[in-house]
Amino acid sequence: MAQIKILWSAGEVTAELRDTPTARQLLGVLPLAASANVWGDEVYFSLPFSAEAEADASDVVARGAVCFWLDGDALALLFGPTPVSQGDECRLISPANIVGQMIGDPSVLGSVRSGERIRVEAV
Repeated sequence: MAQIKILWSAGEVTAELRDTPTARQLLGVLPLAASANVWGDEVYFSLPFSAEAEADASDVVARGAVCFWLDGDALALLFGPTPVSQGDECRLISPANIVGQMIGDPSVLGSVRSGERIRVEAV
């Protein structure tokens, strides 16, 4: 499947997308720019579409997961615990479709600040 690049003023990360309906929707709206929100070790930002829950939608995901947060129509990038995590798990406030996985160390997202402009483009 395709790869995307997520860029902000202090860095960038590349992710490999899964072949899912939501991932295909995401590719269809790229490139896009949005205002980042930070919630614990999660960066999320609004996307211009909605999606249905997929069979493996979950609120607990792997570190580095690229998710479509269903309740917020947002791309959620998890690189560590959030305020609702138990222990060191990566937990969203509600279920999300897993659209991909970041390549390399996702902790670079720690330099993203709320309100910062974030850009997503196809590789």
